[in-house]
Amino acid sequence: MRANLEKIDVGSLDLKDQVVSINRVTKVVKGGKNLSFSALVVVGDSRGHVGYGMGKAREVSSAIKKGVEAAKKNIVRVPITEKGATIPHAVTGYFGSGSVLLKPASEGTGVIAGGPVRAVITAAGIQNILTKSLGSTTAHNVVKATVNALLSLKEPSRVARLRGKSVAEVLGLEEKPEAPPAPAAPPEPAAPVEA
Repeated sequence: MRANLEKIDVGSLDLKDQVVSINRVTKVVKGGKNLSFSALVVVGDSRGHVGYGMGKAREVSSAIKKGVEAAKKNIVRVPITEKGATIPHAVTGYFGSGSVLLKPASEGTGVIAGGPVRAVITAAGIQNILTKSLGSTTAHNVVKATVNALLSLKEPSRVARLRGKSVAEVLGLEEKPEAPPAPAAPPEPAAPVEA
């Protein structure tokens, strides 16, 4: 999550938070049991910015509040295509034993995703996508794997610049010049007719 070097000003974003999971945690001590809660929260502005965080506290509301603060510190930018509001290419993200496959989808498909993946995708503002969660189903692993996948997406303009080509060439939209037709073989001389 820290690999992204781009600094994002959180104050200028209109962030909405979504609670992914709440766990009741018990710590056994000499005098009995200490009860606390841990909350996994995803925040996003539905315009290509998303982050996740975890908070622990004695009360649920305090845990969620801490999770939101942690998530705001971890916000990253996600490349989303203008046409179709989807991702530029298919990608797989990994974290621990969890892995998540994300595939771009045509307009009108919607978000085909389960709980934790859906929370991250909708917070980022992606509207058409196909996903499959592979491996671990733990909410923490799935959320982190999804964010890892979104971070490994490459924008077509950046790839085009690195390759020294136009964006249309990289996307395969530009017509390739057709090869000239092969020269026709000269006709074979007719065999002499014997009488």
